[in-house]
Amino acid sequence: MKIENNKVATLHYTLKNDDGQVLDQADEASPFLYMHGTGGIIKGLESALADKAAGDEFHIIVAPEDAYGIRDDKLTESVPRTMFEGIPDEELVTGAQFHASTAHGEQVIVIAGIEGDTIKIDANHPLAGETLHFDVAVKDIRDATEEEISHGHVHAPGGCGHDH
Repeated sequence: MKIENNKVATLHYTLKNDDGQVLDQADEASPFLYMHGTGGIIKGLESALADKAAGDEFHIIVAPEDAYGIRDDKLTESVPRTMFEGIPDEELVTGAQFHASTAHGEQVIVIAGIEGDTIKIDANHPLAGETLHFDVAVKDIRDATEEEISHGHVHAPGGCGHDH
């Protein structure tokens, strides 16, 4: 069986940046499952997985344009500390992530810096602008269930755990 639309693939992978730093891993203890053709993973990796079979192993380099995009300086701004009212000072540190309601819906923002009562926030994806290096092993492929296809994502055994 090959990976194609509406197939669920089980992967093991190691993701690194250009410096060789491991950013993420999926292995035997914590495999990654996705349904092909739903846009649930970055397009560069999904394209590389098309037509692969169980047992295939490969290395792929994904450019930012086919991953999390190019960094956009318009997605950074300085805001007053009062925007984080109710959050303890010890949680307001560079690198901390928060969910924010924006004109584009819910987004994760990262504190990029703090100067006195001014906090610089960044709404770019943390991996925006990064070239990603994947070592991938395809472990299994199966047909997606009708329920998974109708929901557009893989379900854990027993269902997806939320209402649609």
